[in-house]
Amino acid sequence: MAGYNPRPWGTAPTESYRQTGGVKPMTIVGRVQWERERLNEMTQEEREWRKKWLKDQELSHREPRFVPEYYKATMNPIRRLYRLPLDFVFKKLEPTLGVERAFWARYWTGKAFIGTAVLLWGWYYFKYNTRTWMTHSGWKVRKSDPIILPGDPRYPKVFEHKPQDYHDLGFQEFAKKNSWAIDKRTGF
Repeated sequence: MAGYNPRPWGTAPTESYRQTGGVKPMTIVGRVQWERERLNEMTQEEREWRKKWLKDQELSHREPRFVPEYYKATMNPIRRLYRLPLDFVFKKLEPTLGVERAFWARYWTGKAFIGTAVLLWGWYYFKYNTRTWMTHSGWKVRKSDPIILPGDPRYPKVFEHKPQDYHDLGFQEFAKKNSWAIDKRTGF
């Protein structure tokens, strides 16, 4: 249907509308959520209502409950699949560790695996995919001259570089290992 706009006023729904499914959000606490309002003028009826409301906020011995249908509805199948190994291990450890400790152990174990994988990937990438004179991809990794301080036996030494030392991207190391690739007349 061309030109149909479900919101004729042309605005996107607010965050509160998204969270409540299109119904305007309303706090169930009422005006007594602020301490000043409670201290100002509360009727006996409001005091009883507030006491009942606070009592309702306490969890029973059966709560919180794990509802498998809710878990399946909120977690997509791919996420459930990659969470399965650690969920299985820590479900077995739950009687030993307790629910809360098992939850946090599972949480931080997953983060540690991801962090280790990222570090290993970075190490591999920087070790084996640096830019050389033969490739036009990868990171440029440059090494600085070592720091020499007074008291070091090499102290007064100044590192002398030839013009061909700059930006060679590993060409000279390649030339030393593969002397067949160098033209004997020019040295390059």
